[in-house]
Amino acid sequence: MRLGFLTAIVPELSLEEIVAFAAAEGFECLEVCCWPPGKAERRYAGVTHIDVVDLDEAQANNIRELLDRDGLSISGLGYYPNPLAPDAEEAAVAVEHIKTVIRAAPLLGVTQVNTFVGRDWTRTVDEQWSHFVETWVPIVAVAEEKGVRIGIENCPMIFTGDEWPGGKNLAATPKVWRRMFEEIPSPSFGLNFDPSHFIWQHMDYLKPLREFKDRLFHVHAKDVRVDRDRLDDVGIMATPLEYHNPKLPGLGDVDWGRFLSVLSDTGYEGPVVVEVEDRAYEGSLERRKQALTQSLRYLKGFA
Repeated sequence: MRLGFLTAIVPELSLEEIVAFAAAEGFECLEVCCWPPGKAERRYAGVTHIDVVDLDEAQANNIRELLDRDGLSISGLGYYPNPLAPDAEEAAVAVEHIKTVIRAAPLLGVTQVNTFVGRDWTRTVDEQWSHFVETWVPIVAVAEEKGVRIGIENCPMIFTGDEWPGGKNLAATPKVWRRMFEEIPSPSFGLNFDPSHFIWQHMDYLKPLREFKDRLFHVHAKDVRVDRDRLDDVGIMATPLEYHNPKLPGLGDVDWGRFLSVLSDTGYEGPVVVEVEDRAYEGSLERRKQALTQSLRYLKGFA
């Protein structure tokens, strides 16, 4: 397994600074954030470490040389918007930029792009299914044309009041995945799997590894701790942040030994990328760097 991290946690660093830090600490790859330059619409979003909008071959070659010099690779290009947003303009911007990221990937020698399917959180899955198909068939066609795989993260995106009640990402459960892959069976369409999202949904995070082994394109290493006392107080109908906290790998409820053991049994040999959302480590850049280093050391015990 190749260990890396998602660059969203260090937005103030340049790509060159991130590469130097990652190489010095012993990381092997990076999932590089590629939002359109501009204001972030939520935490961990709006981060642009590679501006793919105006990326040309010379710039791409410089980035490739930078990574090669320190022995690093890009595990994937990351951009996580809501391409099924009920606001048509927001959705259109998201869809077009996903396509832009996909088209930029080959210039960088990258074959993986990670994102969300999106969702209108005010409507049921069935009510918006045709919109999902109409939106995603053309996106996947671009990926096929460019030789790029799309990894859909399984986060429900249902943490705040504006995401309630349905969340902003359809692809949060195996039931939806089955339907999604039956509808769009392309080998360019798969998963960027994060076990932590199954913990707070009270779901088995090992079963999907076996059933969807051929769709596992990329893996996020993020942990989560469910506070049983708080859950007993507010119930599962509360917004999830009322009863759980994202944590570093090893500080939550994911059994990483079992998870990585089953993952390896499936034949997965791709990247495992640390995603830091642990507020206990967000007080400063140094603390966030420490979070990455600590996560790497922990996960190396299973490598």
